[in-house]
Amino acid sequence: MFDPREKIALFIDGANLYAASKSLGFDIDYRKLLKAFQKRGYLLRAYYYTALIEDQEYSSIRPLIDWLDYNGYKVITKPAKEFTDSMGRRKVKGNMDIELAIDAMEQSETVDHLVIFSGDGDFTTLVEALQRKGRKVSVVSTMATQPPMIADDLRRQADHFIDLVSLKTEVGRDPGERPLRVNDPMMSEPLI
Repeated sequence: MFDPREKIALFIDGANLYAASKSLGFDIDYRKLLKAFQKRGYLLRAYYYTALIEDQEYSSIRPLIDWLDYNGYKVITKPAKEFTDSMGRRKVKGNMDIELAIDAMEQSETVDHLVIFSGDGDFTTLVEALQRKGRKVSVVSTMATQPPMIADDLRRQADHFIDLVSLKTEVGRDPGERPLRVNDPMMSEPLI
């Protein structure tokens, strides 16, 4: 699946990866995640995408973002949008799909293998475009949940599907191991 001579780039949809790992009962150790993919080839870049609620005095995801930024990840954020739905409920929306797609297309000029951490079917067209450029694309998500967290068309389009559950021993941390529980109303991504 991976050739040690390949240049690899990771594209992590933070909210999607967090939701998948939480549904599988473990947290991602981002230090281990980098090391795991450095063993698979030449890891050129690791991008992490997340939206932030800007008007909050303190965002509980900020420590994670800062840690990632100082420890080998290129962090891409944008302000989340808050709105009230037709039922009067406060909702937060923060989609990073376009940012991830643009970065992946730009990096396809340099890297051999792109690894997308998301099960979002909207990325199927991106995967097709990257493959037309002669690039190998792996997708990391999970089928081990009910319902599966990966869109069937995305899984079928990818050159390789990596079920997150198969990476648990390599990149996971039991939720009880972490010192602080982070509860971000946006996506509750864990602290490192």
